[in-house]
This record gives sequence, structure tokens and C-alpha cells, in this order.
Amino acid sequence: MNAAPPALSTSARKPDLLIVDDDPLISDTLNFVLSQDFNVCVADSRAQARSVLRQLDTPPALALVDLGLPPAPHRPDEGFQLITELLAYSPAIKIVVLSGQNDQANARHARTLGAIEFVAKPADPPLLKRLLLQALQVSVVEKTSTATGLLGASAPVEKLRSQVAQFAASPFPVLVHGESGSGKELVARALHEQSPRAGHALFALNCAAISPTLVEPTLFGYAKGAFTGATTARAGYFEDAQDSTLILDEIGELPLDLQAKLLRVLENGEFQRVGETASCSSNARVVAATNRDLKQEIRAGRFRADLYHRLSVFTIDVPPLRELGDDRLMLLEHFRVFYARQSNAQPFTLDARARQLWLAYAFPGNVRELRNIVIRLATKCAGQAVNEQQLRAELDTDTAFEASDASGPMDAAAITDSARKQLQGGRGFNLDETLARWERSYVEAALDLTQGNLARAAKLLGVNRTTLYSRMQNYALDIADKNNK
Repeated sequence: MNAAPPALSTSARKPDLLIVDDDPLISDTLNFVLSQDFNVCVADSRAQARSVLRQLDTPPALALVDLGLPPAPHRPDEGFQLITELLAYSPAIKIVVLSGQNDQANARHARTLGAIEFVAKPADPPLLKRLLLQALQVSVVEKTSTATGLLGASAPVEKLRSQVAQFAASPFPVLVHGESGSGKELVARALHEQSPRAGHALFALNCAAISPTLVEPTLFGYAKGAFTGATTARAGYFEDAQDSTLILDEIGELPLDLQAKLLRVLENGEFQRVGETASCSSNARVVAATNRDLKQEIRAGRFRADLYHRLSVFTIDVPPLRELGDDRLMLLEHFRVFYARQSNAQPFTLDARARQLWLAYAFPGNVRELRNIVIRLATKCAGQAVNEQQLRAELDTDTAFEASDASGPMDAAAITDSARKQLQGGRGFNLDETLARWERSYVEAALDLTQGNLARAAKLLGVNRTTLYSRMQNYALDIADKNNK
């Protein structure tokens, strides 16, 4: 450990911008041009980007990410993975994607993952500057708005509101589970805002956002001289959140050795600052959030069963957007009016066929994806009636079956119907790319479920082990075979 943990609050004259591109000519040029308006940090790979993030006191407001990152052959998968990691690190970060190939399928998929815009290289620096400043304005609007709430009239959302109201006043922990982009942080904040603790400041820590070596001093505080860089004593989140609520986002990322210490705080309210022997106490109410299956993590030995049971005194499952029916139209209405008002423009509308497509789409990126689609349409089509073709250009129908197909078994008729809708869109379609993307998704899912065990993964997929290994090589999957023991 060689650095102090991030401060709880900092101020900067310029917003932080992370640029990730392995071409030094491009990154140096963008750094020179954009540093007039932003505090620029540069990385040339996904690994270096993670290292840079952990050196910052607070997450950057913006990121400019090249899809074709190393290692060779510079496929877009590294960029896609980095988008996911950045949003897990900080859900509020606004990401603009760069690519040397003007591939609309990749553009749509990047947006589905949470990127707000896609720009083909060679990129015009003034255009990038304008996009980044617009994204920053959206971020400020979102931070200052309290109008979003838990919107929806569907049965799952009514159940969600009922659970929040029921659990809010309790001092016991709550575990909030849901897919990425589904609104877990919003639910966690609603639990605080409807609780008797609402008069106190809310504290939130993303367990994936800082170096594992800094999680303990950040949570529990430290004494002066406890480690290199600890020039003064500092309280941790549990002390600062006294009588309030502490949100622990991405709880599945908490290092195993710290899980026992968190369990102790939850059981008796006691903890120790790093470098001290005296016990401190806290009555902070903990709300944990995760998109991982913690029961699966327990079986894999990465999460303590006793901590899981202590955290899940109350459990709230946030439903994915594809299960919310007409709530997708309600969210559309809310966001299109909201962002039009903020930009002093007329809101766009959807024509009848576009509204049908909106209701049929699965929204694999959930509410975050829906919001970003609305932001783009509000910018490009202010005051216009958006047609089906214009809307389809913003959707990632290459990598996700539409909602009518995603909720149940994908029989031949359902798949054919989904394919027909994609091909009728009148845009470029590549069968080989689409099939390869689906195949890779299944291979990665099987490897994830079996923790990299090739024999078990091959059995799940219904192929032999040599075939699976060949597919892994095709996609340059760097996953060890854990079956050779």
C-alpha cells in the first residue's frame, strides 16, 4: 500500500476526461486540443485505464474510448469490455466511443452498453469537444434533477415502490439486485430518502471503483502514519455515515479478506481504523447493490455465505426494462420532455410504427440505454416525428432479440419473426458478424458459469471440448482451462 485512499470530496476547475487510445499520435493530439477545457488523463489499454482510474481522487466525468484496443488483433471486444467496466466503476460517467471502422453494428452495441455517442475516425477535435461539453451538460442536469423517481405503472414497478416503502424505515441492511443499467442506485437512494435518516447526508462507495488495497482505509478510516501517504488521520465512510445510510455498490467486488470485517460491522457496529487498536462504532444503515449472482459467487468461493445472509435481511430485485411493458412509453415521455426542456428545444415524437418498435425492443442496456437513446434523438431530431427507420438506427437489434422474443423460449417462429423485423429495417446487415456475436456470447456465458472449466462448458454448449477450444481461439478469449488439475 503506497497511497492514501481517495478523498470523500474534491473540487476541480475543469472536468476530468479519460482518453483511452493506443495510437500516441491520436491521444497526444486530442490531449493537446481538449486540455484547454478538460483535465485530461491518457491510457493506451484497458489495463492502463483501470490503473489510471485508481489514481484519481474521484471518477472522471467523461471518457473518450477507442474500440480497437490492444492486444492484437485490436478487435472491438476490448473497447466493449472497457465501457462496461467504466460504468460499473461510475454509473454517471459519460462515454463517447471512437472507432477506426464506421461499423454501425458496433456503434449500436457500444450505445447499448451505455456509451452516449459513437464517432468514426478520423475524428474532428472540435466535434469531439462539442459532444463532450454536451455530455457534461447532461450530467449536470441529471445531478441537479430530482424529478426522475421510480417511474412506472406496471405491476413490477408497483411492487418495487411497495418494497421501498416497506423497508425504508428499518435499520437493517438491504440487498438490491438487478441488471446493469436497471436503476439499482435509484432504488438505494429512494430507501434513504424515504427513511428517518433522510435528513443526513447520504454516502455511497463503489467497491469496484478503487484499488482493493484502499477499500479498507476508505471504509474504516486510518491513523496518521498507518501507511505511506497517510500524513494525517482520516475517518472512513462508516464514521462519516453515522446515523445515515451507506450505499455499497458493486458489493460482489469487495475483497474476500475484507468481507469478514464488514460482517463484524453489520453484526455489532464495531470496526477499527487501519493502524489503530481501539474500536470505533457506527450505526450506519447499509444498502448493498450488485448485478452479480451472489449465490453463484458463494459457490465459487468468492463471497462469504454469512455475509450474504447478513446483507440480504431484505432483498429487492430491480426488474429489467424488458419486463415493464408500457412503462417504456412512460419513461420515453418523461425523458423526451425533460431533456427538451433542458436544451430549450421542442421534444421529438415517435410515429405509430416507431412506437411499435419501441415497445417491441428488449432494451438490453435497460433504463440507461433508453435514456441515452432519448438524449441522442432529442439532439438529432428536436421537434421532429421520428420514424421507424430513424429509431432502428439507434437500437442494437443485431445483438438482442426483441422483447416479444426475449421473455420466453426462442422457438423457430419467434427467431424468424425477429430476423424479419431486423432485415426490414433497410440498413446494413451482416449475417456472419451477427452469428459470430451470438456464438461468442454463448461461449463466454458457459465459461463464466463454469469458472473456465472447458469440459463442463463444452457440455453446457452441447459441443466437444476441442470444438470449444477452437472457438475460444477464434475469439481470442484469454480464459484458462481449470480442468487440468
